[in-house]
Amino acid sequence: MKLGHSLLISNTPPPHRILSRHTTTSYVALSAEPLTERVKLAESLQAETLKILEWPAVCRQLSAFTSTSMGLRTAQSASIPLGQTPSESRRLLAQTSAAVAISQPLDFSGIEDVSRIIDASLAGEMLSIGELCSVGRTLRSARSLIEQLEEISTRSNSSHRYSALLEILQNCDFLMELEQKIEFCVDCNFSVVLDRASEDLEIIRAERKTNMENLEAMLKQVSAKIFQAGGIDRPLVTKRRSRMCVAIRTTHRSLLPNGVVLDSSSSGATYFMEPREAIDLNNLEVRLSNSEKVEEQAILSFLSAEIAKSSRQIKHMLDRVLEVDLAFARAAHARWMNGVCPNFSSGSYSEHSSLAVDVNSIQHPLLLESSLRKPFDLSTSRSSCSPETDIRKSDIVPVDIKIGDGVRVVVISGPNTGGKTASMKTLGLASIMLKAGMYLPAQKHPRVPWFDLVLADIGDHQSLEQSLSTFSGHISRICKILKVASERSLVLLDEIGSGTDPSEGVALSASIMQYLKDRVKLAVVTTHYADLTRLKEKDARFENAAMEFSLESLQPTYRILWGSMGESNALSIARTIGFDGKIIERAQSWVKKLTPEKMQKFNSLLYQSLAEERNKLEIQAERAAALHSDIMKLYHEIHEEADDLDVREAALKAKETQLIQQELKIVKAEIDAIVQEFEKQLRNSSSDGFNLLLKKSESAITSIVQAHQPPGDFPVDRTASSSYMPQIGERVLIKGLGNKLATVVEAPSDDNTVLVQYGKIRVRLDLNSISPQADGNGAAASAPRSRRQGQRMKRLKNLRSLSETMKDEEVSYGPAVQTSKNTVDLRGMRLEEATLHVNMAINAKGSKSVLFIIHGMGTGVLKERVLELLRNHPRIAKFEQESPMNYGCTVAYIK
Repeated sequence: MKLGHSLLISNTPPPHRILSRHTTTSYVALSAEPLTERVKLAESLQAETLKILEWPAVCRQLSAFTSTSMGLRTAQSASIPLGQTPSESRRLLAQTSAAVAISQPLDFSGIEDVSRIIDASLAGEMLSIGELCSVGRTLRSARSLIEQLEEISTRSNSSHRYSALLEILQNCDFLMELEQKIEFCVDCNFSVVLDRASEDLEIIRAERKTNMENLEAMLKQVSAKIFQAGGIDRPLVTKRRSRMCVAIRTTHRSLLPNGVVLDSSSSGATYFMEPREAIDLNNLEVRLSNSEKVEEQAILSFLSAEIAKSSRQIKHMLDRVLEVDLAFARAAHARWMNGVCPNFSSGSYSEHSSLAVDVNSIQHPLLLESSLRKPFDLSTSRSSCSPETDIRKSDIVPVDIKIGDGVRVVVISGPNTGGKTASMKTLGLASIMLKAGMYLPAQKHPRVPWFDLVLADIGDHQSLEQSLSTFSGHISRICKILKVASERSLVLLDEIGSGTDPSEGVALSASIMQYLKDRVKLAVVTTHYADLTRLKEKDARFENAAMEFSLESLQPTYRILWGSMGESNALSIARTIGFDGKIIERAQSWVKKLTPEKMQKFNSLLYQSLAEERNKLEIQAERAAALHSDIMKLYHEIHEEADDLDVREAALKAKETQLIQQELKIVKAEIDAIVQEFEKQLRNSSSDGFNLLLKKSESAITSIVQAHQPPGDFPVDRTASSSYMPQIGERVLIKGLGNKLATVVEAPSDDNTVLVQYGKIRVRLDLNSISPQADGNGAAASAPRSRRQGQRMKRLKNLRSLSETMKDEEVSYGPAVQTSKNTVDLRGMRLEEATLHVNMAINAKGSKSVLFIIHGMGTGVLKERVLELLRNHPRIAKFEQESPMNYGCTVAYIK
């Protein structure tokens, strides 16, 4: 096999390191235990934490915004890549920001996940034509992605904004030569191997075509003789058992001596026989057909091997395309939930490094889903965080998370059902989203540190199978967390020390928190133990926070009061639920005995003072934010107006020019109509009525010009004054026709009008509607009126005859010569297959072309179907049915 062209595929250097969804996390502080065991334990705990924080539900939420099958599968399986270093997370976030800046979505159509096809080629399998076309389409569509990005970057004034996206695809090898090889050898529209794919295939098909033409011509002659001898109702050449044959009545079998019977009709009255003369030609057809199949398989095997050689580059390109798809999915997700770009907290990772967590009004993305579901169908995403009833956006209480510098452990206390666990989950989920390069559903500019691990102990870990109680389950998981946590980790512990004796629970919890403050970046714990909130008094690395509880409504407000100690308000909650009043009173008496009176009063006053101060600060902050928003809005409006001034001026000029051109076309059409009417009446009028007819036409043209003059408030030409009197033969400017030059043919009359000639048109105008030419008066040179009228009539007749000639001109088709390029053979096909081939052939032909459709002389069903298609097809101008010289073929003429 020799290829009909020479294409070489260059080897691509090894691709740069990419983000892997399965990259092992690096850790800083590890003990002497084997590294592999620690890594496996860390991966297991991290995976469990992602499920606890409902990260898979957020990924399914993100899947609604993906554009490729690879992106959809990656998001739905929660395999979204997370940055393994701060620089990787910054790169992911930069990609998201660049995608957000692009208003129009990229076109990902044509990109398919061809990794299975690549693996099949590596295994030595021969790929089908459809699989080869899938690879070619994917290569072409992937190349168009970077072309779209480069075009957007070129049009933008700040091209550096999109550099993060361009860098993804910049080092990809799009294998244009492989794509060209596939396009050269395979026709993806008809799913066939082209003749030009190899020299051998072209020769074989040429020989097969010649042999088939000879065979058909011979069989048509034999069938015509049989028909003339009365051996059949009409000549019929068909194919049976992959061999060409003719139909003949069984009673006239003797007309074909030594012929071979290939088949018979269902009634047995007709034989389908192969004449003796056709045996050698049929045998040659079978051999050529087999050779053609072998050559086609050789070409497909060659292309499959070429794809296998380039498998590494193709898979690398698919990874890059997936990264672009996920970047635009994150951007669309950010716009959907009105997210803002977060910032990384700066500082080294030493013990005394600064840590600032400053997040304003953040909302859990899964709680937002029910209120923002209208634009997208996110029904597949379900979360236990979402309440059973419908949540409106106004019902979602945003949370402020503010942790000062140097704080290592935050203790959140407060009532049950107050939102402690939800707030802690929101912080953990925000940290994961930051690592993945996603925007946060918050306000202003949130600041969150980068954590290598987010480890959580939330929920009940009771296990009967492992003989673990609730307390044992918690302690077992906390023990594993302490083993793998590093100085860059975030640890989230819910209800620490619960499920056992309170005194021992407090002691164990305090010891764990003391251990965490020296070994992790940040730990957040929730508790009902008031003793744990007093650790802040001895160590500044501890911080307290309380969930607000309204004493008026006896309901939680789901707000966090940073720096204060919360009360459980268990008795108030029990009263609202409906406990017996005697039980509540007896419990209150016990509280008074256990809590000193002064401390109780102090806590109450402190709580009220903090609540009032927070409300005042919130009001002031809202006012300042509103004022800042108004100022920035005004600034951006002025800035945009200044930037768009030149563009708007050019657009306005273009629009005005277009309007003037349209106005001129209308005026010219109206004047031409008057001139035609004038010439028409001139033929039927006498010489006495000529002047009257001329004045009527001039008056009509004058009214048209005056009707299309600009309004009076337009700027007046200062060079023209009311005393200006043009002379005969002078060249003047007509204002109503865009300052076109015309010649004065009569002196001004008493009514301040003057007769001017513009081209072949004479019109009487007001003196105010003309102005002198800037470079002086033109020379007076005019021909006699009768001569001008004769020339004008001659030109109009010539134009009219030319128009009539163009209308009467018919579409000319080329000679109807049948070739392999303009012929579609339907013989042996079923109706559905034949219909598809005819439609594809018609759509592939150019205009004013001829198509030969061979449907054979069988039962006539296929022929009737072809004629019906041609009658109803919008591209068919006409068609000619079969003739005695062209059996079984219909000629169609394309519009």
